[in-house]
Amino acid sequence: MKTSAACLALAVLLSGCGIRRHKYDNPITKDTQQPDKVLFDTAIDDIEHSRFERARLTLQTLMNTYDTSEYLAKAKLAVADSWFREGGGHGLAQAEAEYKDFILFYPSMEESAEAQSRVCDIHYKQMEKADRDPVHAIRAEDECRQLLQQFPNSKFAPEIEQKLRNIQEVLAESEYKVGTFYLKKGSNAAAANRLTALTDQFPLFSRADEALWEQGEAYKRMGDRFENQQAGAYSKIVKDYPLSAHMDEAKQRLDAMKRPVPEADPVAYSRMKYELENHSKPGPLSHTFGIFKQHPDTTMAAKSGTPQMTGLRPTIPATVPAIAAGPATGVTDVTAATGSAEQLDKNPDARLNQGANPPGAADATNTPAPPQNPVMEYLNHGSEQQLQRLPGVSKSAARKIMAARPYTSVDDLKRSGVPQKVIDSVRKLAGPSAAPAAPGETQK
Repeated sequence: MKTSAACLALAVLLSGCGIRRHKYDNPITKDTQQPDKVLFDTAIDDIEHSRFERARLTLQTLMNTYDTSEYLAKAKLAVADSWFREGGGHGLAQAEAEYKDFILFYPSMEESAEAQSRVCDIHYKQMEKADRDPVHAIRAEDECRQLLQQFPNSKFAPEIEQKLRNIQEVLAESEYKVGTFYLKKGSNAAAANRLTALTDQFPLFSRADEALWEQGEAYKRMGDRFENQQAGAYSKIVKDYPLSAHMDEAKQRLDAMKRPVPEADPVAYSRMKYELENHSKPGPLSHTFGIFKQHPDTTMAAKSGTPQMTGLRPTIPATVPAIAAGPATGVTDVTAATGSAEQLDKNPDARLNQGANPPGAADATNTPAPPQNPVMEYLNHGSEQQLQRLPGVSKSAARKIMAARPYTSVDDLKRSGVPQKVIDSVRKLAGPSAAPAAPGETQK
């Protein structure tokens, strides 16, 4: 027993020192003694024995010395793999950057799909439980979806598709917990909005039928005005989740509301039956020690069906009026016309729109407001360059005019300190409409 214990201790010590070998996934089997191949094999041996820093130095030497080597792409991927194997926050961040760089330089290589799968794994392994920070879950969803979109025929696609279902199970569970909390609290509108977004965007969620039932309960509490939304939730249970425990009760609610009861979708029936038959049950100690685990339990995630490819998006609550929820109204028929530069030089007032009134310019009696004098528009809102287009206005005078705004008439320019000669020239250009109106008289 002493000998066995000594051998075991020695094995543990040697494995801790990095002597134990972890086989590399993508070795080059070509047997040659070319210098670049020797460097690559040396670096791979260092990676397999956890000598990551030395491996990266060797790979960097290969890439800098033999810039036309046939092993250049493999060497760049090996650098990323060394960071990935090293792990830790810093190592995984460096690995992600190296993998992204590899995909950018070699997008058509089959190893690019592997690099993208590793980026997905980086965030998937750091994903936390549903009631904790979802940042890595969201990033993992984005990266896994990117692989399915960019490399749909890759050998990694089926595995990544299942990981995407697991990720969306965690994100949906997070939304479900929030919606249930709002429902128990009595915030029915908030609960209905959360649960509606969840069931619309994550239909493969293992508790989607429960979410639909609670969604209908929230709309029921909100009054008869939301009876259509309530009936829609119950109809969805009957049609899309025919094996749900709430199936019969949902039919009874629809009958009581005198709403049509839909037929069960055969595809949804087959999918739900497959999920029940292939459900992986958690271990007997999972409930006891599950609270001590950092990673979420994804045993309830769907094993079939196409995962959502758009991600969770915010929705407009049913309590928001349709007018407020619709697109913003405004001017959509704007057109542009070109004129000669000579006309603008001779008549700077052509830059201003003298014919149209801004919205809301009419008074309470629906009498259209008089158009703003273009010269007064320049004096009150024009830039320094626009003011210099007025007769006699220099650069310094333009700055004085801008400093003393606003003006109700051209005579108000006296307080800006510009010469009287300039005021007279501007008054001639402005005409009588820029003169101050008498008390009780409408300006013309």
